[in-house]
Amino acid sequence: MRARRSLIDLDDLHSSEIDYIFKRTAHFEHELPPRTLLAGLACMNLFFERSTRTIASFTLAEQRLGADIISLSPQESSLGKGETIEDSAITLAAMGISVLIIRHPEAGFPRRLALAFDGHVINGGDGAHAHPTQALLDIYTLCKEFGDLRGRKIAIVGDILHSRVAHSNIQGLKGMGAEVILVGPEAFLPDSFKNDGVRVERDFDKVLPECDAVVLLRIQRERFSTAGVAITDDEYIKAYRLDGKRLKELKEETIVMHPGPYNRGIELADDVLTYAGWRYANQVRHGVFVRMAVLDFLVNGQQSLN
Repeated sequence: MRARRSLIDLDDLHSSEIDYIFKRTAHFEHELPPRTLLAGLACMNLFFERSTRTIASFTLAEQRLGADIISLSPQESSLGKGETIEDSAITLAAMGISVLIIRHPEAGFPRRLALAFDGHVINGGDGAHAHPTQALLDIYTLCKEFGDLRGRKIAIVGDILHSRVAHSNIQGLKGMGAEVILVGPEAFLPDSFKNDGVRVERDFDKVLPECDAVVLLRIQRERFSTAGVAITDDEYIKAYRLDGKRLKELKEETIVMHPGPYNRGIELADDVLTYAGWRYANQVRHGVFVRMAVLDFLVNGQQSLN
């Protein structure tokens, strides 16, 4: 059993700890700390899948906290030579690496690494399983907008089945008391997702007027099975793309979010990018501060917020 805290999915955090992370995030937003909170600690960003937002924001977060940063691409890692996860974990810990941020196409890979690594592991996305820091920054963005999320209706639209972001967001939003409305075709959204606090809807137009927030998901063709998915782009666009006509059906205060990268013309039309409630840039900005707060919490524990 590992002695140090890791973040593999949101169920690794108690609600009080999420509350602390959000308060710490707000503090970092308004007052950058001296570069001492992670001074002398080595953080490694080990990404086996392409990334822009996640690796850049983790790198900025590590820099602002004063960490020593190492970034490796898959071809530079000995895991590509057949080295086991356990042997890699032993090697990295022996070098003095304290924190690993890992993205991997295999669901469960970060947890397996955390069980063998004498340090902190943060899941930067594993297969279609989880992406906890993305969920935290999404929920933080919603809390900044609405305050208490209890009773708020949050629609997540698109490829739920293949989305690690959706899976972590569902868990986190339910814990905050929000009503989660999942919207999409059966190929992307099996009925099995329906449970307490989670609705499954096929008709996007039907739910638009009741939503407080709409979270659009990218159509992730790289995660489709080799058998393919039984819906064409044209069919998806007709039924689920958010465009100018659908924006008019939203409440005035409804916001629209996207974890990125977004496909213009597929899940959203250009009208969304000029919509007053478009919050993508807010999400990206919050991502740096949320990841600072997560790193600080895992390494240093809860500190006084006074």
